[in-house]
Amino acid sequence: METIQAIKPGPKPKTEEGQDDRRRRVDPPNQPKHPGLKPHIHKSGEKR
Repeated sequence: METIQAIKPGPKPKTEEGQDDRRRRVDPPNQPKHPGLKPHIHKSGEKR
């Protein structure tokens, strides 16, 4: 029987100065370049 292993995200990356590496995050000045998700409608009988 195989064991299931979860994927762990690990620690957040740091820059050389010791601060959080913000390259994976959207900063407020760049927010207009990244639109949010479009709303969608669930089909009948489909779980939310």
